[in-house]
Amino acid sequence: MIAERTVKDAIQQQRRFFSTGQTKPVEFRLEQLKRLKRMVQENQSAILEALKADLNKPAFEAYETEMLVLRDINYAIKHVKSWMRPQQVGTALEHFPGSARIYPEPLGVVLIIGPWNYPFFLMIAPLVGAIAAGNCAILKPSEIAPHTSKLVADLVQKQFDPGFITAIEGGVEISQQLLAEKFDHILFTGGPAVGKIVMEAAAKHLTPVTLELGGKSPCIVEADVQLERAAKRITWGKFLNAGQTCIAPDYLLVNRKIEQDLLAGIERCIRSFYGDNPATSPDYARAINQRHFTRLKTLLQTGKIRIGGETNPEDCYIAPTILEDVSLDDPVMQEEIFGPILPVIGYDDLDDAIALVNARPKPLALYFFSRDQQKQTRILKETSSGGICINDTILHTSVTDLPFGGVGNSGLGSYRGKHSFDTFSHQKSVLKRAFWLDVDVRYAPYLNKIRLLKLFIN
Repeated sequence: MIAERTVKDAIQQQRRFFSTGQTKPVEFRLEQLKRLKRMVQENQSAILEALKADLNKPAFEAYETEMLVLRDINYAIKHVKSWMRPQQVGTALEHFPGSARIYPEPLGVVLIIGPWNYPFFLMIAPLVGAIAAGNCAILKPSEIAPHTSKLVADLVQKQFDPGFITAIEGGVEISQQLLAEKFDHILFTGGPAVGKIVMEAAAKHLTPVTLELGGKSPCIVEADVQLERAAKRITWGKFLNAGQTCIAPDYLLVNRKIEQDLLAGIERCIRSFYGDNPATSPDYARAINQRHFTRLKTLLQTGKIRIGGETNPEDCYIAPTILEDVSLDDPVMQEEIFGPILPVIGYDDLDDAIALVNARPKPLALYFFSRDQQKQTRILKETSSGGICINDTILHTSVTDLPFGGVGNSGLGSYRGKHSFDTFSHQKSVLKRAFWLDVDVRYAPYLNKIRLLKLFIN
């Protein structure tokens, strides 16, 4: 176990490194981003092995999700110079002769706390923004994914000066030690309960936070969809990584006119994806550990199992499962499932589905399937969520230019692409004026000047 003194020393070492100014030049940032890229590229096999050991994650899923971080790195390398340029803004007549600009500057030493479900991507992707913005960073990988945590710590130790980037492994006690210290920003990915703890700890130091917290992301399906493709896209998004995705469709709201046809289509897709016995499929992941397996198994007691329901505690295996006859009061509808269980609730009118979604905490994602553009517009205007994907699932998070973040109970702040750079930067406002003109109207005495002042303001 890392001693509390070691945590303090690591932070002090980074503060000394940051104070030298080494992280500020664009050349340094580009070199470190390229170093990060090489680290990922040269260790892909080891990364895939760690993900397999932690989650039984198929290599293809690891490439399409975790290795997506290479796209983020390439994007930052391409754009960081333009992101760093001061942005000129307009001024009013009273500022003449002068100019106003916004200067992005690094915050200092930041803390990034990663989750266990995508333990590589969600650890490294925020780091891309921290480096691009010119910060030093301490990484806290999740101990619940121990193989990936160790690999991240080892790779970072080999590739980077610990004064610039370091990874500190450990459990709850290490997290508590880190949160007791002052950082210049904290980015946390996890659940709302721990998110509140992080925010409370950060508040003691007035440290700004970015919280990615998940939630129960609804998937609404209208009667006018292309059933086969809708079923395929919902099945993929729900059972990817065995449902352990913070933006997975958490529950299905389906128009009763097509409910049975859609569920039959999802059943066919499950068999097509994973075979008659998904336990033997090389393409299906597992629950992360026994504690989460037990929690998920309890949720299977809800409603009626239409397909799936098989479990194996020795393998942390939960079959892809569809639950029918689910009540809004059932446990499976009271918490984020974070597993391969899809409860289904039918509705007769879109108004009912929208009302149900709006009666619950704001989700991290919302999925809506319909060809009707007026209904699509209704969903955009009448619901609130971190992000929306229309006629597909998950894919909106692979658009690098779109900010990834929640709202309300599902999170605070965002990152990805330029939004990562902005999250880890302070936008410093600067007004620069010349000496060759100075109008006395703003100086005392003010007698008879208010009429002229009104001309500037009104």
